[in-house]
Amino acid sequence: MPDTALAADFKPLTRQQMAARAAQDIPEGWYVNLGIGIPTMIADYVPLDREVIFHSENGVLGMGPAPAEDKIDPWLINAGKQYVTLRAGGSFCHHADSFAMIRGGHLDLCVLGAFQVAENGDIANWATSENDTAPAVGGAMDLAAGAKRLWVVMDHTTKTGESKLVRKCTYPLTAVGAVKRVYTNLATLDVTPEGFRVIDMAPGLSFESLQARTDAPLRQG
Repeated sequence: MPDTALAADFKPLTRQQMAARAAQDIPEGWYVNLGIGIPTMIADYVPLDREVIFHSENGVLGMGPAPAEDKIDPWLINAGKQYVTLRAGGSFCHHADSFAMIRGGHLDLCVLGAFQVAENGDIANWATSENDTAPAVGGAMDLAAGAKRLWVVMDHTTKTGESKLVRKCTYPLTAVGAVKRVYTNLATLDVTPEGFRVIDMAPGLSFESLQARTDAPLRQG
């Protein structure tokens, strides 16, 4: 079913709402890497009075929200080449030191986008064509293996209506069994030994409608 048909009975979350929903769940004091795409928006929705230390693999620790247009520092960017700000106490480091943080298990969380997530937590997020802005796995493989936990933020279906939550990934894997939670424009789900467990859904969406749009079996509670 094409995504355009979804608006008939409920309203999917916007990208901003998806980022804000994920930001709600990040505890005080965590060190967090944000992947390219929707995950980078999460920094805009963490309250400034909550200490969450955002990391970027190009060598930034302590990123803040995106700057206003008149406050842009052209030398301060994240790994996705987007302008960012630096919170009080933030710092810069060499690219190799940044990856030592990742590979050394010092990040509490990484949030990535994905093309597919399987019910056992496998993730596929490699670029799929020569026209993609990051035509390779990039740092995602290091992050998926090195961070203490991995969350994914992505649309629930493709533009042509295929589910991105699958029984088994058909794209090349980035990591095996790494994903712990998924935030989509339709629902928030945990990855459990029994498969996907629904935490909450977009307003107006029924569990039956969510299951109809999902390849993998879902469970509640």
